[in-house]
Amino acid sequence: MHRPPPGEYRTVSTAGEPFRAFVPAALPPLPPIDWNPALRRRFDDALVALGRLDAVSTLLPNAALVLYSFIRKEAVLSSQIEGTQSSLADLLLYEIDEQPGVPVEDAQEVSRYVAALEHGLARLRGGFPLSLRLIGEMHAVLLDHPQGRGKTPGEFRRSQVWIGGTRPGNAVFVPPPADAVADCLGDLERFLNDVPESTPPLIKAALAHVQFETIHPFLDGNGRIGRLLIVLQLVHDGLLREPLLYPSLFFKKHRPLYYELLNAVRLQGDWERWLDYFAEGVEQSATQAVATAKQLLALVDQDRDRIATLGRSATSALAVLQALQRQPVTSAAALVKATGLALATVNRMLVQLVDAGIVSELTQRQRDRIFSYRAYVDALNAEL
Repeated sequence: MHRPPPGEYRTVSTAGEPFRAFVPAALPPLPPIDWNPALRRRFDDALVALGRLDAVSTLLPNAALVLYSFIRKEAVLSSQIEGTQSSLADLLLYEIDEQPGVPVEDAQEVSRYVAALEHGLARLRGGFPLSLRLIGEMHAVLLDHPQGRGKTPGEFRRSQVWIGGTRPGNAVFVPPPADAVADCLGDLERFLNDVPESTPPLIKAALAHVQFETIHPFLDGNGRIGRLLIVLQLVHDGLLREPLLYPSLFFKKHRPLYYELLNAVRLQGDWERWLDYFAEGVEQSATQAVATAKQLLALVDQDRDRIATLGRSATSALAVLQALQRQPVTSAAALVKATGLALATVNRMLVQLVDAGIVSELTQRQRDRIFSYRAYVDALNAEL
């Protein structure tokens, strides 16, 4: 279906140069989405895949430990879309106060993404609504690092921004002028909360993501907050009990198409192609997450059986193994904190786990050594 752009262009002037800024119309789209049979099937398949993923959080043992890793995986992927070089191993090293293999600023940025998502989840579970205030709070957490503090963390922008180009006059896309941001965000907040009408959660997530990125309400961090909101809203609306989905894997793999389709909505009102892409991404991401979760838990079961043969050491070694699922790149000091075991006991267990081929020592130094639950990390890194 050919439809006009879902909004209007306003002519604005900065430094004497006129340009056109796009102000999106409120959701849901008008005219309505063309729900052809293929698009309906795509969303049906995505919902089935999400249901299987949601079951992981209740049917698999130690799902909370898998969740810890999956949140970090999404943080790494979403940040890589924005240009950071940090890997999952870099983030895990940073979290135990070790030097990552990339500039520490990159690892800091990824770590703040994790903190922003965890803050949002905690607030929702405490009864706080999915709201502009919550989005602002998460943005403040996201930008709470030296490079972010000059970009008005937690505050919606009061100046013009643009995407691509050197100025609004030659930009690829110019979001709404600052004086239109509050109204656009108010409309989006109402849509997220099913006012004036209810929208199925997965469709809502797809539409709201485009709208948020089009409004571009912050000076920095819009892409990461926009992708974070996808998972947060699916949890809020009950499609997922836990944020086990990492959609940024699909977006990163198909990054040029991701940006092309966002622009196609703004320029041509082509919601259908975006919705098809989004639903495919959710289906693939959810299916891969289920497979990875099962692979991780099968690995742990296999290693637990091997540890059971260690005799009197088995109980302490199992405690270390459980801690390694939460922090698969770690140090003896971090394991002492995680397990409550004495340092001498932890060191003795690490020697046994290295000898058993379960753990690898990464640093080859006498003190402050770093260890990796290598097979676990490799499984998490398989698609990165």
